[in-house]
Amino acid sequence: MTHWMIEHVGPAPRIAVEHTGCGELIVLMHGIGGNRRNWRDSMDPLGAHFHVAAWDARGYGDSDDYEGPLQFSDYAHDLARVLDHFGTAKAHVLGLSMGGRIAMEFAEKYSERMLTLTLCDTHRGMSHFSDEKKREFIRLRKEPLVNGGEPKDIARPVADTLIGPRATAEQYEALVDSISRLHKESYIKSIEASVTAGSHGNLREISVPTHVIVGGADRLTTPQMAMELADMIPDSRLTIIPHAGHLVNIERPRDFNEAVSGFILGVRGRRTEIAPNGG
Repeated sequence: MTHWMIEHVGPAPRIAVEHTGCGELIVLMHGIGGNRRNWRDSMDPLGAHFHVAAWDARGYGDSDDYEGPLQFSDYAHDLARVLDHFGTAKAHVLGLSMGGRIAMEFAEKYSERMLTLTLCDTHRGMSHFSDEKKREFIRLRKEPLVNGGEPKDIARPVADTLIGPRATAEQYEALVDSISRLHKESYIKSIEASVTAGSHGNLREISVPTHVIVGGADRLTTPQMAMELADMIPDSRLTIIPHAGHLVNIERPRDFNEAVSGFILGVRGRRTEIAPNGG
């Protein structure tokens, strides 16, 4: 196994980032119930081609909790700090679920700092969810916590809605563990910011090469939603990984890693081809 280094990116709130490999930077961003551990099966395979960094978003994992309310755009500004920390003008940005929404927010605010965009099992925003789906999302996640529960109390009910039909027991337990590790108050802030934030409306203006990946059995952000997302982004690629649920990187890591690296390496190859004339 490659040695993974962890650093904390300041100023407050400090962001914990685990990284390995060398070359162009790719940043991996987890979902609303995750942390950087979700990428354990991707770090070394992607690290063979890139400098891979997986973060704990503010209020998650080993990153700092923080005072006051959360604006969803805070995550995008944190990502810019991560790029600055590594002295990187541009990076490949990859986000899953909430991480994908952060990536889209980053594309709106820092488009000049992106090499490619990879959106996994994600959506444009909660405003495009049905009222029933929004109520169910909040009921499963937020309501038990504000009524005295702890993240471990919601871990299995939430995991049951996210896991695919062919996931192994080990993969299911990894998801349960991820949810159980949540910081309660920060997680509640994330839920509130995610539900109230507006939808990303300028996707047709995204100009970097974009890859949309979804599990074929994802019930939260369905393949149909991924197709609609890809249709809105010019010249984007869509990959559907059969039988995988919402955490496609955990359930089908080999297929996921090959899809991610194949797309980015293909883009890099095209850039190399045009460099002699295109600069």
